[in-house]
Amino acid sequence: MSTDSSEDKVETTVVYVAPVEESSEEPPMDEWSSLEIDIPEENPKRVLYSEGLYDPGSGEICTKYVSMSASSVFRHPYFNYPAVVDPGINDALLKPEAKITYPDDGQALYLATCKDMKQYPVMKFHRELLTDKIDLKYYCVQPFGVRAMAMALNYNRNVSSFNLTDNFLNDDACFHLGEMLMSNFTMSELILSGCRIGPEGVKLLVAGLPYNRGLRSLNLNKNGIGDLGVEYIASKVVRGIDVQKLYLSYNNISGKGANTLAEAFETHNKFTVLDLSWNNLFAPLVGTNTLLNRLSENKYLQELYLSWNSLAGARVGTAIKSLLKIPSLRVLDLSNNKLSDEGIHNFIGNMIKPKKMVTLNLSYNPLTHDDSLKLLTKMKLPAVKIQNLFMDGVLVDTDFLNLLTQLKSMKSKQNTVITYGGVSGGFKAEEPDLRDLVLNRMEFLTMKGKKKKVNMALVILQMEKDKIDIMNSKAFEDAVMATGAPLDSDLVNEMINAFAGPKSAKFKTIRISLFADYIRRKWPDRKLPPTPPPEPEPEPPPPTKVQKKGKGKKK
Repeated sequence: MSTDSSEDKVETTVVYVAPVEESSEEPPMDEWSSLEIDIPEENPKRVLYSEGLYDPGSGEICTKYVSMSASSVFRHPYFNYPAVVDPGINDALLKPEAKITYPDDGQALYLATCKDMKQYPVMKFHRELLTDKIDLKYYCVQPFGVRAMAMALNYNRNVSSFNLTDNFLNDDACFHLGEMLMSNFTMSELILSGCRIGPEGVKLLVAGLPYNRGLRSLNLNKNGIGDLGVEYIASKVVRGIDVQKLYLSYNNISGKGANTLAEAFETHNKFTVLDLSWNNLFAPLVGTNTLLNRLSENKYLQELYLSWNSLAGARVGTAIKSLLKIPSLRVLDLSNNKLSDEGIHNFIGNMIKPKKMVTLNLSYNPLTHDDSLKLLTKMKLPAVKIQNLFMDGVLVDTDFLNLLTQLKSMKSKQNTVITYGGVSGGFKAEEPDLRDLVLNRMEFLTMKGKKKKVNMALVILQMEKDKIDIMNSKAFEDAVMATGAPLDSDLVNEMINAFAGPKSAKFKTIRISLFADYIRRKWPDRKLPPTPPPEPEPEPPPPTKVQKKGKGKKK
């Protein structure tokens, strides 16, 4: 068997043949790539070592690169490991905690204290710590939050006035305020009016007052401290305090408390303003008289308020007379008391003593016409320097008005202000006319309503025209009701009273002529319609012919 083998022949087509450049020259040796060798830079330490400028050391391995637990590492016997720096453990265990120092303005201290006490800070107080006045009146301050406020004010040098009016404070708040007054000498005014602190609160508040040398005004109005609270204040006054203005109004202080203050003033009597208004100084009156006599020895007193104390009597007038001897007195308020007669006459003579007095207030005292006239007569003297005499609520007479006119015409008294309540005697108040009121009411009910309208004015005029003059009350009421006018019996009775007729023991009467005359003057356009002329009488019928007897008779 034979096999045929054949080779496949592939036909190719030549498109392009590149020319081959033959060259017998080779590139230079410096261009051979095999000869390019990177020579590493020489170690700088070796260079320095060769120059004798570097010492590699002993050859020991640095412990920075060796684990401390490797026991096979050779340790140099004289090598000292550095000690661990104390992070503050010794100071924390052996020394007391460092005290935090806050700025003197107290803002940071206030916020820190509120945070420790878990109290909400009063941001108004926080802002005003940088001003000269902190005003928190009617602010509903939390009593326990006053501790943080007092601590913030301990060393504050900005605030000079602190107002807590009508914020109810407890004993704890008063204690911290008292502690604050022992260290704060910048504050000159503390207002606690209406805080209801009571006698125990006053005791805690004024405990450190003798050590304070900055407070000048202390306002304790409306706190209900009573005579016991006055005793606590008096005990500090005896030791000498720098407070010049003391306000104690509306505190239920009686004559006993006034006597306690008088005893304290024997030692220290330098107040310039004292307010004892709205108290009970009328009982016992002996203590009040003693206080007034003691105050007359004060050469610095400028303002004294004694209103609303029911002061009365000749002894009070004598005590007031001694007060007018104070050379520096400017304001004396005796309003709303019971001064009259001898109580006024006893001190009138000393009105020329005070040369700096501006105001004497005697308003709402039961002064008689004679009292007011004597006061005005004394005011007319050139030696009296009082500028304002207030007598509001006091009734005067015409003599007072004439004298007042003369006083105002004086050049030296042109700026003097004198007030009074009213004038009595010689004047009569003008009352409304009952007749006018009755007619207006009658007109409203009969002509302005929606019901049947009846012109009562014409009804009265018609009665007069019918020659009716005097009627008793019963007959007049029946006549009014017969017209259908919507008038009740009370109004009819007032009409009878306004135009009353002759008196009778049995019944009232009304005069219609007076009633009609007033109606014509009040409403001149109201007139009755003219009376029509009388109708002519009819003519009598003509007489008829009478037949003669016997004529026309049949025979």
